[in-house]
Amino acid sequence: MFETPFVMVGTIVTDPIHRRVGDQQVVKFRVASNSRRRTTEGKWETGNSLFVNVNCWGRLVSGVGGALTKGDPVVVVGQLYTSEYDDREGNRRSSVEVRATAVGPDLGRCNASIVQRRRADAEAESADAGAETTSDDDETDGVDDEIEGGGLPLTA
Repeated sequence: MFETPFVMVGTIVTDPIHRRVGDQQVVKFRVASNSRRRTTEGKWETGNSLFVNVNCWGRLVSGVGGALTKGDPVVVVGQLYTSEYDDREGNRRSSVEVRATAVGPDLGRCNASIVQRRRADAEAESADAGAETTSDDDETDGVDDEIEGGGLPLTA
């Protein structure tokens, strides 16, 4: 599988979905990025769009899954690759995906409060996360809790 380092600034266009794959958890969502440029008349013109499926594993599951929702402006860092699969009718398909290593709010387009997790809190959260996760067949994200203080947690 070919992977390349990738950074994307965009907007989450689907609700993040929690899933379990084997004994691991993943949060999946789709991000759109649109290019814009200023014309010679000084007006903004929309250019091309890029839509990417983002997969968050490990410690990103709780931070991203608990803080970000559809419509949020984000910066995504990770490895870009093409995922190939067969659809329900047996047709070969592919999609552009990112295995995220970091995801955060785009502070140029929103305000955020940072609530850092202590290491012990993060470990306890990981142990409890299995009870909040849904299977691959369930389309709900399973997260209804708000972050104390209304801030967005950042994972490190």
